[in-house]
Amino acid sequence: MLHPDLARFVAFGEVRIDLVRDADSSWRSACAGSPWQVAMAMSSLGELSAYAGAISSDLFGQEIWRACTDANLDLRFLQQLPRPPLLNFIDEEEAPDGFFIGADSADLHFRPESLPAGWVKALRWAHFGGLGLVRPPLAQRLEALAEGLKAEGKKISYAPGFRSVMDSRYDDSLKRMCSLADVIKVSTDDLLGLFRSADYHSGLAQISAWNPGATLLLTRGTLGATLYCGAGEWHAAPPQLESLIDGPTRGLGDASTAGLLFSLIHEPNAAPEQHLRWAVAAASAACSAASDYALPRARPWTLPPALVATLAAAVRVLPGA
Repeated sequence: MLHPDLARFVAFGEVRIDLVRDADSSWRSACAGSPWQVAMAMSSLGELSAYAGAISSDLFGQEIWRACTDANLDLRFLQQLPRPPLLNFIDEEEAPDGFFIGADSADLHFRPESLPAGWVKALRWAHFGGLGLVRPPLAQRLEALAEGLKAEGKKISYAPGFRSVMDSRYDDSLKRMCSLADVIKVSTDDLLGLFRSADYHSGLAQISAWNPGATLLLTRGTLGATLYCGAGEWHAAPPQLESLIDGPTRGLGDASTAGLLFSLIHEPNAAPEQHLRWAVAAASAACSAASDYALPRARPWTLPPALVATLAAAVRVLPGA
């Protein structure tokens, strides 16, 4: 066992294999999935973390297992089954949504009742999001699990991460998850897609109406991020970096989520401005060439804690949008 104790942070949703076609028409595989990436980032920051889900037992499942092992995730939460993998085919030159193949794949057969004994007692924070909340019957199991954990007094975070399959049929799930979450993370693009609106502010207003007590992190790309907490609103731009990695980096929103949650877990009484600094700093660390880990097309979820802390101290926070 990698940890003497059960994970205190557990992420639920999907982990998949992205098969990416590069400009030279060659293909490469990469482990992906927003909730899984948040768990990976939390572990790299030093939190006892796990991704809870089911993976295939073939070479793709083994690739995910190795990545989880390398990241020191608690493997007791991972269920390996003799079923097909969830695959996403992506053309690097086109839209990132990809083409998913996952009929009766392993992820759909995840069983929360098979998680290690005592895990709920050890849990401090549960994170939900991604395609796992779209694909039945897994979606229904995860929603019920989130409701049960909330009733147990556990903290819940939710990052829907818009995909084109999240059409009007996802509206009820979106409302339920937003209503019970303590923390909600969305981007401006997420809001435009989820609420099918040309103005992301209408999506913000709807989430606030559903759950006025939630802490909401809105990421805005190169403009930074805005944190809404109670009646307060704070904005922070990314710190200036001497060097950036060369090439596209995916998963910066997941890095932001991890930075925010890590700060909330370890300094729950800190001012909202401090939590926002960590969220913005984590995303900056993920695309900084100062990190040996933040390689293009590689590991934006691997965050050197010292680098994140240094960048957080350099983040300037202003009230208002």
